[in-house]
Amino acid sequence: MFDAYSLSEEHLALRDAARQLVADKVTPYAAEVDESATFPQAAYDALRGADLHAVHVPEAYGGNGADALAACLVIEEVARGCASSSLIPAVNKLGSLPVMLAGTEEQKQQWLRPLAAGDALFCYALSEREAGSDVAAMRTRAVRDGDGWVLSGTKCWITNAGEGDSYIVFAVTDPEGRRGQNISAFLVSKTDPGVSFGPSENKLGIKGSPTREVYLENVRLPADRLLGTPGEGMSLAMRTLDHTRVTIAAQAVGIAQGALDLSASYVKERQQFGKKIADFQGIQFMLADMAMKLEAARQLTYAAAARSERGDKDLRYFSSAAKAFASDTAMAVTVDAVQLLGGYGYTRDFPAERMMRDAKITQIYEGTNQVQRVVLARELLKSTR
Repeated sequence: MFDAYSLSEEHLALRDAARQLVADKVTPYAAEVDESATFPQAAYDALRGADLHAVHVPEAYGGNGADALAACLVIEEVARGCASSSLIPAVNKLGSLPVMLAGTEEQKQQWLRPLAAGDALFCYALSEREAGSDVAAMRTRAVRDGDGWVLSGTKCWITNAGEGDSYIVFAVTDPEGRRGQNISAFLVSKTDPGVSFGPSENKLGIKGSPTREVYLENVRLPADRLLGTPGEGMSLAMRTLDHTRVTIAAQAVGIAQGALDLSASYVKERQQFGKKIADFQGIQFMLADMAMKLEAARQLTYAAAARSERGDKDLRYFSSAAKAFASDTAMAVTVDAVQLLGGYGYTRDFPAERMMRDAKITQIYEGTNQVQRVVLARELLKSTR
């Protein structure tokens, strides 16, 4: 399709509003959030106040009903100023999308409305210590108990765990069933008896976004907490990630843009050998390469977002391509930003080193870039592209 996407006036207005809010109320606290490794409460409050914390929620459930491209624009702009804060809208979408894809009308009303109102933060509990890329190896179990279920196990690497109020938890419901087709999804509340959390992981980057284990000790759930049908969990998890890998691409684009902004500003001020270092051709070539890679990543991300909104058959191919390419680009651009700032880039006096640390995780979570290349190859080889 030639016209893969376009930015409407509404998209541009939303982007401008998000950019201004981030400049005023998010970026000023980014260094402090990173240094203290604390949840970016000021950013969360600002995003909720501007109704930008979960723009993807349909209007029928109290949300903005923004399309996938609009959600990416918000995430990109927040990540441009603070990667940790961008995981608020990103993970709100990741956690709630399974409800939108497979929930009953009653579940959507009950779980999406608090999210849209800013009264609940969503989390997505899929990974385990021995079930990362191989999620079908999970050990968390859900056993029938009358009309309900009893959930037991441990989830790890869960973004915003502890801060979040609502959790999509994936568990094996048929231990003897076919691998990958014996997993189901459940809606779990932070306040359910038996739910607890481990300490925050001490991470390289995105330090303001808490990452904790989620402990599920005989958590009793009523029948209406099952999302979809038994055995549908793995399929639902993968369908969700097909859409939300695009948001990680948007996060990566935002991080890279922040690093490019910083680099361009710095080289126009820094002087060596009697002139601004921006006047040196070697520096100009570095900036040009950074900008080209970034714009290519942005265009691929927006094209994937348009496919996400339309539900195109080649979404999986494009979402994996966007996620892998944009995150590799973010890593390359932020490393170059540190290099351009020289000794200053290696210190915490400037945000370049934080951006570099934050960029690394985009190559790992929601499917490592090695896994994305496996997905891309499979999709390529089974198609007639």
